[in-house]
Amino acid sequence: MMRLVKWVLRLFKWLIIAFFTSTILAVIVYRFIPVYVTPLMVVRCVEQIEKGEKLKWYHKWVPLDKMSKHLPVAVMAGEDAKFLKHNGFDYEQIKVASKYNKTHKRKRGASTITQQTAKNVFLWQGKTYVRKGLEAYFTVLIELFWSKHRIMEVYLNSIEMGDGIYGAESVAKHHFGKNAQALTRSECALIAASLPNPFVFSSKSPSKTTLRKQHRIEKEMRYIPSFPKEGEKYDPKTSSGGMYRQ
Repeated sequence: MMRLVKWVLRLFKWLIIAFFTSTILAVIVYRFIPVYVTPLMVVRCVEQIEKGEKLKWYHKWVPLDKMSKHLPVAVMAGEDAKFLKHNGFDYEQIKVASKYNKTHKRKRGASTITQQTAKNVFLWQGKTYVRKGLEAYFTVLIELFWSKHRIMEVYLNSIEMGDGIYGAESVAKHHFGKNAQALTRSECALIAASLPNPFVFSSKSPSKTTLRKQHRIEKEMRYIPSFPKEGEKYDPKTSSGGMYRQ
């Protein structure tokens, strides 16, 4: 019996070591190489096959400096106004969301761009405690090993922006007929307005609600500094607004 217990404990120890080693290495590797595939992309393809639909997977990785300079500012205005300042978690917004959710049926999220990147690149969709716990773990690793520039670059290349559309270059091509670098300030704000749910808030055929969000984001963009280049020092300012996702 004691031998069995020792064997189980030894196995458990090595599983823990393997988990931390593999996850840390994965984060370090993605600090330098493009992220061509994410779990969500695979899941969406499986869902399309199960429904008998045509396979749609549009994704092209492009460096951040090949995107419009307005796009990072727009997503910060719409998703995470304090992105350049926080350490991966916006504790003030977490408190606000927690207080709001106690009295409202429709829940409000407080996920930062770093948290969304962690979820998109390393995890599955869902709101279980296990997934949220792993999201927090990867968020810490990402903030530790990646620069803010890299986090934004991966985020804008991996985020779902439409039906089978992932990343800035693909949404620019399929919704605006141009490359990501040519996107205008207004178009970037429209893309940011769609990110809470690109199937409901389409940047291709925007509803009145989406257009109102676009205008609100454009106003918020005035209070956010231009996104810094890699290695460039910055003194981030914060705006009073900003919408947050779960």
